[in-house]
Formats: sequence, C-alpha cells, structure tokens
Amino acid sequence: MTSILTCAFRNLPVTSTWATKFSLRPLSYASQPLSTAVQIQSKKTLTKPNVKNVVVVDGVRIPFLLSGTSYKDLMPHDLARAALKGLLHRTSIPKDSVDYIVYGTVIQEVKTSNVAREAALGAGFSDKIPSHTVTMACISSNQAMTTGKDTVSKDNGIRPSSMEQMAKLKPAFIKPYGTVTAANSSFLTDGASAMLIMSEEKALALGYKPKAYLRDFVYVSQDPKDQLLLGQILANFKAMDSDWFAQNYMGRKSKVGAPPLEKFNTWGGSLSLGHPFGATGCRLVMAAANRLRKGGGQYGLVAACAAGGQGHAMIVEAYPK
Repeated sequence: MTSILTCAFRNLPVTSTWATKFSLRPLSYASQPLSTAVQIQSKKTLTKPNVKNVVVVDGVRIPFLLSGTSYKDLMPHDLARAALKGLLHRTSIPKDSVDYIVYGTVIQEVKTSNVAREAALGAGFSDKIPSHTVTMACISSNQAMTTGKDTVSKDNGIRPSSMEQMAKLKPAFIKPYGTVTAANSSFLTDGASAMLIMSEEKALALGYKPKAYLRDFVYVSQDPKDQLLLGQILANFKAMDSDWFAQNYMGRKSKVGAPPLEKFNTWGGSLSLGHPFGATGCRLVMAAANRLRKGGGQYGLVAACAAGGQGHAMIVEAYPK
C-alpha cells in the first residue's frame, strides 16, 4: 500500500526512437506554473547546514499494465531499459555524466542476476558505470522489444466503475464477511520507472531546473504477523490523534494530529493506477513533486508499506520557482 500526502493529472506521452513498443510518459506534469508557487522562496525550508541538497531533476515511467498482458513476453530488464532510455530522451543528460545506476525489483526471476546492470548496458550506458539492484518488496528478449507488434500508449488497469458495482464484489480471502475485494486492492501490475537525482549544485551546473528536494526519509520494520500494515498513515488516524500513543510509541510529548483525508492521493494511488512493486517509489515521489508545483504547496509526505512488516516515509520539498 502507498500514500501521498500533500486535480487529476494528465500524462503526456514522450516519443523517441525506441517507442515502437513503449510510449513513455512523464510520471506527472504541470504545464503552466502557478503564481502561488512563487511564494515558496519566502517559506522556511528543511535545508541542513554543511549537507549538499539532493534534488529530483525529473522522472518517467512506462505505462502500468495488468500483469500478463502486453508486457508478458518481456524481461524485467527490458522494462527498465525502456524507462532509462526515456529518461535520457527527456532530460538529454549525457550518459557519461551519470555516476551510478540503482534499480529496484521484486520477485526477481532467475535469468537476470542484476536488473540494473543489464538495463543500463541495454540503454547504452558505459560499461564503466557501476550498477546494482535492490529489493525491498514494495518499497523478453530484443526481438519482442523491437518487433513493435503492439504499441503501448496508456495504462490499461483503470476501469470505469461505481460504488454500487464495487459493493457487489465478493471478498477475496475471508468469506463472506471479509473486507478485501478487487475494488480496494491493487491489481497485479507490470511496469518500470526511472528518476534522475543529483546534488543541487551539479544540477544547476548542468543547466537543469530541479522539480523538488529530497529532504529526509526513514525505514522501519515490525512484526509481520500482527502489525503488517500498521506503518500506513491511513490505518493510524486515531493513533496519530492520541497523546497516549504519541508518548508511548512515538517518543513525543504530544499527538501529531490526524491529517485531513482530502489531502491524500488526490491524483490517484496504487489502487487505481496499479502497483508494479519495484516501480511505485519513483511514481510516488514524482507525483508528489509535481502536485506541489501545480498547487503551490511546499511539503509532501510519501509513505509506503512493504511485505514482511516494513515501512518507509519520505519528505519531499518543492523546488522554488
């Protein structure tokens, strides 16, 4: 499960020479700056003394599709390679300016030992650039890639529905009174994303206008049996609004307070857009960054849980216009 705390956005396709199989899309896009965002410069920021600012330059993703559909004959590194090529096309960054490539994957198949390395080489990066792959749960061939039999230009998991239709769906696990149905669960999803991050100093030297600062983050783990999803903010409104919980479990003197629901996932979350486990993180950060830019906000909170009772949270700050 994933959440963004900070309307619907339109994804704009980016075409390139490899787009016969994939039509790349920016994770989200604000076409016209709003005057309210200019006020950010006068607000207090979370910059830390003697620490370089890390900024998000840009990010892209390929369309998120139902598992077993148009991507079924492709390998994970094929999807990642497409995202990397799209990022190169979108940012025009010289390949030799990239120092390191890291990719995340979940449920890695046995034919690929290092998704990041194979994707990087396939995208044309130098073999001198180190690449490694990480897996933390949520948080096929060249022929299939180049034949261009089917052009993928949009997500295929979003379907028109209504509250009445969703209420008729049967529980997936505990029947007949379970609460988990196809309406409140993410569909199995294939996809990939890529994001360019660097120090603010380097970004400005290269002529980029960053989207956002990555200010702080935390990873936590807890009992996966009884506390699997307790890291999610949405499951903890009452706890966050409790002085007792804050004092006994959060090390705070007073409660945090419950954030208003209308600030969560107003541009859609993993339930509606899909959740390719290793690709969702970039989508979350870029959606938060672009939402802040469009709405004139300053801070965004990205939160996600992962299999095994793990959780993650990150603070994103809008870059001044």
